[in-house]
Amino acid sequence: MTRIDDAIPPSPAAPWLLTPGPLTTAASTKAAMLRDWGSWDDDFRALTANLRRSLLAIAGQTEEAGEGGYDCVPLQGSGSYCVEAMLGSFVPRDGRVLVLANGAYGKRMATTLRYLGRAHVVLDKGDYLPPRGDEVARLLDAQPDITHVAAVHCETSSGILNPLEEIAAATASHGRRLLVDSMSAFGAVPLDARALPCDAFVSSANKCIEGVPGFGFVIARRDVLREAKGRSHSLSLDLHDQWDVMNRTDQWRFTPPTHTVAAFVEALRLYALEGGQPARLARYAANRDALVAGMRSLGFEPLLTERWRSPIIVTFFSPADPAFDFGRFYTLMKEQGFIIYPGKLTTVESFRIGCIGQVDADVMRRVVEACAQALRVLGVRRAAPDAGALAGRETLAE
Repeated sequence: MTRIDDAIPPSPAAPWLLTPGPLTTAASTKAAMLRDWGSWDDDFRALTANLRRSLLAIAGQTEEAGEGGYDCVPLQGSGSYCVEAMLGSFVPRDGRVLVLANGAYGKRMATTLRYLGRAHVVLDKGDYLPPRGDEVARLLDAQPDITHVAAVHCETSSGILNPLEEIAAATASHGRRLLVDSMSAFGAVPLDARALPCDAFVSSANKCIEGVPGFGFVIARRDVLREAKGRSHSLSLDLHDQWDVMNRTDQWRFTPPTHTVAAFVEALRLYALEGGQPARLARYAANRDALVAGMRSLGFEPLLTERWRSPIIVTFFSPADPAFDFGRFYTLMKEQGFIIYPGKLTTVESFRIGCIGQVDADVMRRVVEACAQALRVLGVRRAAPDAGALAGRETLAE
């Protein structure tokens, strides 16, 4: 069984976070934040260099990749800061972006582009369906002025793991450039920059590496970073300038999240100790499978068919029983030591349970027991959804 390193037992003061980040972290990751660091000190500069090298290695890059390879640019703020920095730095002001959306985070990219004044068109697949490579190809054939495609790797609104490889292949075959929000997937779901043709992708410290919030990072082609000079709409979100300063000085341009960086370096150590990406994916997938099996035994149904269900977070239809009230259900789960996530769909009532963080399949089975207890308190006899809510789900198997 995979060992969960020093995980803190749940309590009313420190519940398990079953969310797509922030998430439950190891005790040693928390402890790494107890030391203060000088942002210009050599020791902290070494931490920054360590995390950049480590993230590139996870992405399949090494220093030997040379100028044609990728580099890692950490950036203060949440993951959305990094998405905006990527779009504002890498999409020219006369560019046009095809945004692939099937949830809140694809739509957020479109909103960001609107704020940036970048032309864009949205392929909105709704709450259930992934964008497919052939759809992308048809749109690129029909609209030759599209310069970039922006895609979400794992859309946590529903838990869909989008088919990034076929999207990337369609984009590359049409000579366009791909930008990826891999916020909730990188580190667990394979993303090898040597094999996946993309200009850049972004993620965050508090996702599958299991650090704490405070910064994100952009992994981008060096030539794309060089081309971005002078393009950004923002001083703080200028990826070229951040990259240039880090490479020349090993320092962040502005005050870095020192304690978060230290925690992340410890999380990287634990990540390697566990076995890296394959081991992390295996544990998260086991969490998902234990959760889905247990919830189905109570009558709950997942939104997605198995083909598209990610190991990151699972969306469940809300029970049709009129006694079910999500607000009360959430409180009852929290009282038992588990914080879950409300739904983020537009068409059906739902809620979400995350599978990432310092949790294992035994914890997920305890989550199911807590759900059963909450249903008993609510007086819900069976957690099955309304039959109408299941309409269209089987089309996802196609």
